[in-house]
Formats: sequence, structure tokens, C-alpha cells
Amino acid sequence: MASISRTDGLGAQGNRYETGRLDLPFVGLCTFGKWPYHVDWDSIDADVAVLGAPYDMGTQWRAGARFGPRAIREASTLFSFGHGGAYDHEDDAVYLPIDRFRLVDIGDADIVHTDTPKSHANIEHGVRKILAARALPVVLGGDHSVNIPCINAFEGHPGFHVVQIDAHLDFVDERHGVRYGHGSPMRRAAEKPYVTGLTQIGIRNVSSTAREGYDDARRMGSDFLSVRQFRRAGVDAVLERIPAGRPCYVTIDIDGFDPSIAPGTGTPSHGGLLYYEVLELLAGLARRSPVIGIDLVEVAPDYDHTGSTAILAAQILMNVIGRVMHHRDRF
Repeated sequence: MASISRTDGLGAQGNRYETGRLDLPFVGLCTFGKWPYHVDWDSIDADVAVLGAPYDMGTQWRAGARFGPRAIREASTLFSFGHGGAYDHEDDAVYLPIDRFRLVDIGDADIVHTDTPKSHANIEHGVRKILAARALPVVLGGDHSVNIPCINAFEGHPGFHVVQIDAHLDFVDERHGVRYGHGSPMRRAAEKPYVTGLTQIGIRNVSSTAREGYDDARRMGSDFLSVRQFRRAGVDAVLERIPAGRPCYVTIDIDGFDPSIAPGTGTPSHGGLLYYEVLELLAGLARRSPVIGIDLVEVAPDYDHTGSTAILAAQILMNVIGRVMHHRDRF
């Protein structure tokens, strides 16, 4: 069976209100957005495919992001009331209309406990399957090391720019022999010949990267801004620093947000970005450039018993996916 979806009017692709069944957010299975669960990775037929990467063995301090994909999926059901799309009165636009886009959740990559190369290879395999289906991959982490296999999966594709939202530069080359931890993904990305540059936003305070890492980042084509620099410049000026029209891959570390709204993460750093700052930046990016992939990482739900961090993650993803799809015909 290629796909698990409801045929009684409850599925996310149908109108729940014609059958008299509500399928409220707290009912049923927790796929992302309550989108259909597609189990056959060789027959993906979708515009957007969500993949979980519940791996957190790359962390240097507090683990727990392996439970991030599950928490984000559950939180995403809050936004699954089935109105045929999400109407935004400020933009006067309906995002993710169910009669125009097909959205699926393909489950999780297989994680092999303590085996980083195999776990990363399995994540890369899932992203490659999504790309082969010409769908937009949206990956739910896991720690930030899962970005490494995500970027690896684009080998052979045209060049693209990486936009990172994060408290940390993540540009460590090697630490105690480790090259594939969650402090290294942007260094590994910058080494790829098909990554044409990086814009790293939100970098602040005491970082996981030493001074030489910052020097290397500049040398290897990175443009990075702290939260204070971002606010002084403003969203429009920051967008001008990102090459317009060039394909972009977006990686969002939840610790890029201030821990007052995102405490559920392994490495919280005060002085972070707020919701609308990130949304306006990414909405502007979607208007200017084709977005070819998204990951959101480092949600560790055990450190936030209110669930607000996972809700924030689901909300920003829903809004960004909606805007990417809304503007994709421009490119």
C-alpha cells in the first residue's frame, strides 16, 4: 500500500465539513499537519514531503532532540482544522489550498543507535527520494547535524545558497576527531562545490565556534549577522544581502529564537529572534528566490513542558511552506 489516507472525509486533502465529521486536532494520527501518511518512498507524488530525522547523537550538551519530530507533528495538528487552506487577512491570501497542492508526511528516516554514518546515510536516502519525486523536502530534526545529510542529498543538483537561522555559527571543522556533530553542519555545507554561499542570521553571545571558525566562514563565503546587527539593518536590508533569484536552502535551528519563546532546546541562548522577525525574513525570501529545501532542528520537548517550542516550530514551518508554495510559480 503506497499511502495511508482517509476516504471518509477526514483526510487533510478533503473537506471535513461535508461529511459532518470534524476530525479535530486532538483526534487521530499525528502526521505533520494531519497530511496523508505516505509509506512508499518510491512512489511519492506530492508538492511537499515531510521527513522526520529523529537523531540527536551529535549533541555536545543536552540531548533530547530525537523526540523533536514527534513533538512538532503533534503540535502541527493545532493548525489542521481543514478550512481548505490557511487564509491570511494581512496578505489577503490563502496559503496551502488543498485543491492546489498535495502535501504528504513520509514518516521518519531509520536511526541506528550510536551509528552516526548509517543514521546520516538513512536521512540522506530519504531526502534523495523526495528530490527524485520533484517535491520540496521539509526535514524535522533531530539535532543540527542532520543538516549534513540533507545537504549531501543535493549532490548533482544546481548550485544554491544556504540561509541559516541560528544562535550558533556551527562552523567547527573538527573537535576531538568529530567532524559530523551539531557544531559542524555549516562548515560541511560550505565545503560543497554546489553550495554557492551562506547567510547566517541570529549568531550571538558565546558561540560554539572559535575565532578561527569565524575567519574560515568569511573566507569560505559566509555572511553572518548577530541579532543586534539584523535589527539595526532591518528585514529588507538583510534580504538584499541574500542573492535574489538564486535557489536557497533554509535551515532553522530553533535556538535562533529567543528562549523566552523557545525554551525547549539543548543549547538555549538569550537575546534571540522573535517570531515575526523570522517569518518576515523567510516570507521575503520566498518572494525573491526559489526555496528548494527546508529543515528545522534542535526542538527538544522535554525541556518545555508547555509545548510552546514545538508549537512555534510547527507554526513557522506551516507559514513558510505556505509562502514558498504560494510564490513558486514566480521562478
